[in-house]
Amino acid sequence: MTQHDPTNDADPYLWLEDVTGDDALDWVRTHNQPTVDDLTSSDRFRDMEAATLAALDTDDRIPYVRRRGEFLYNFWKDATNPRGLWRRTTLDSYVTDDPEWDVLIDVDELARAEDENWVWAGATVLRPDHERALISLSRGGADATVVREFDLTTRSWVDGGFELPENKSSVSWIDRDSVYVGTDFGEQPDGRSALTDSGYPRIVKRWTRGTPLAQAETVFAGEVSDVSVRAVYDDTPGFERHFLRRSTDFFNSLFYELHDGRTELVEVPTDAHAGVRRDWLLVLTRSEWTVGDDTHAPGTLLVFDYPAYLAGDRTATVLFRPDAHTSLVDYAFTRSHLIIVTLHDVHTRVEVRSVGDWTPVDMPGLPELATISVLDTDPDESDEVFWSATSFTDPPSLLHGDSGVDATVIKRSPSFFDAENVTAEQHFATSDDGTQIPYFVVRRRDVTTGPTLLYGYGGFENSLTPGYLTIAGQNWIDRGGIYVIANIRGGGEYGPAWHTQAQKAGRHKVYEDFAAVARTLVDTGLTTASQLGAQGGSNGGLLMGVMLTRYPNLFSALVCQVPLIDMRRYHLLLAGASWMAEYGDPDDPDQWEFMKPFSPYQNISADAEYPPILVTTSTRDDRVHPGHARKLVARLEETGHDVAYYENIEGGHGGAADNKQAAFKSALAYEFLWRTLSPAD
Repeated sequence: MTQHDPTNDADPYLWLEDVTGDDALDWVRTHNQPTVDDLTSSDRFRDMEAATLAALDTDDRIPYVRRRGEFLYNFWKDATNPRGLWRRTTLDSYVTDDPEWDVLIDVDELARAEDENWVWAGATVLRPDHERALISLSRGGADATVVREFDLTTRSWVDGGFELPENKSSVSWIDRDSVYVGTDFGEQPDGRSALTDSGYPRIVKRWTRGTPLAQAETVFAGEVSDVSVRAVYDDTPGFERHFLRRSTDFFNSLFYELHDGRTELVEVPTDAHAGVRRDWLLVLTRSEWTVGDDTHAPGTLLVFDYPAYLAGDRTATVLFRPDAHTSLVDYAFTRSHLIIVTLHDVHTRVEVRSVGDWTPVDMPGLPELATISVLDTDPDESDEVFWSATSFTDPPSLLHGDSGVDATVIKRSPSFFDAENVTAEQHFATSDDGTQIPYFVVRRRDVTTGPTLLYGYGGFENSLTPGYLTIAGQNWIDRGGIYVIANIRGGGEYGPAWHTQAQKAGRHKVYEDFAAVARTLVDTGLTTASQLGAQGGSNGGLLMGVMLTRYPNLFSALVCQVPLIDMRRYHLLLAGASWMAEYGDPDDPDQWEFMKPFSPYQNISADAEYPPILVTTSTRDDRVHPGHARKLVARLEETGHDVAYYENIEGGHGGAADNKQAAFKSALAYEFLWRTLSPAD
């Protein structure tokens, strides 16, 4: 098999890494147009695009909220306000069918007034008076943002307030007149950058109102090789403290308490998730940890007396212990309770414990056989909880109540497909090493075989849990397609070990798992190889690239979105250096040996027969470099393969800056899949 390895000579497509270069963008436009012309001409495409946009824009959606003081805040986009409204209301109004919203910022109007392509990136409200907010705005949906201070009482930008230019900054309130800030402070006196190799802040400063940013006091400086450094102020009444977290790689960090410029290391495993609430230190292990005479498995949640822990006491209470089928997903505090959310074979369970003595409390009133998540709590003020409940066939519901008592449904999303005629089932495939890999099959009851779309991710401990399939339900399942989600290793469905065994040299397990599910779908008669397609984005886009180059005979269509592709250079592009703990260091010859077989760019062959592939990305994605997607297409074309390509000129890592763009991108993918997997339709 003839292969071309650009690590052995000059890469002829490096020029496509010039994100906004004239030549690169001309190449993009030249490749976009045939794809748009080909895939957008059918009535089916127009119907799917319109249905998707209607679902994204409908006023019947749940306006999800976060409580800040007496108000509930929401960010809302619809057909009239495609860039969105930041608004608020009261709980009494919110529970009605037609809440009265107080609009604070109209992003569409702001974009028009300033002639900028603003995309909302979030707000941080100052506690406890909730009169000021730090607003983050992105140009075109990039991760890099502009930060400005906003006065919630006057509904105006603060003249001379805290403001940062476009960067991947971190900023958090200390009090009304001071913030912690990490940004690009420019070259430092020692000649080093203020940013890490990953492009995030490595220096944290305390910035006081009325002083230039250049005069802000340095609190801590990490290393250029770190991923990032961030400081926060814990304003819990009576337990006010300052903390700093230095992320040495994507999965390891050092946790400090700050005391008047002095750092005190909280000695917990660097790969653990650790946090302090009042006088309790919670530690969620990611690897085996021996404390005193006890050894705790990965995925165990422990609580310690924090002041005693700092003094050397390691007495722990076990709040959650995993087993072969059960892992912890999340935990959240209310004033009186600790809520623990777990997965048992990828199905949600919820446990509530009393704060302090940690005894279990009955939690009635939550739906069964649904994915439950905690949306918001305000642990300093009350036991109030906003919950979300959903499944593959049940639209999301928003529940509200106090922890430990019944939760009441206060909002429901509309249905977008005929769920009465849809079934969702869980099955297991056997991977190459014998591991059982769960997957979900969602289909119409009258469909027993046919075009099948397999979706996967498999990385960074992200779990794929059951959730309402608004877009896939309309554009795939309702039209007779079968939708499959694979819970492959690399995710967190069975706790940290489900992920860690697939890092670096174990990465092959991710791809073997996905291929095992694909084979099982065919072996069980659910579909055929000629009707099986797959889709994935970001790390899932890398998954698609590996399926293309190593398992091309398993699929007849691939949709590869905002992907990583050139794993020889990924660590040199944008945020790529931060992911070396996941994939490995390609500059280390020993690590490159296990990485190279799963770097799609280095494994494209002119002799292979590849399935049709649609590759999409975004020019404004400043997380995964669009050069990955561009170079994949260029290499495929060079070696004589057909490929469809579309690059949104804006949109960030999500690939779309507004609902209209998202609907177009989604319909493009489904039209490609229908044409390829069911050409007679």
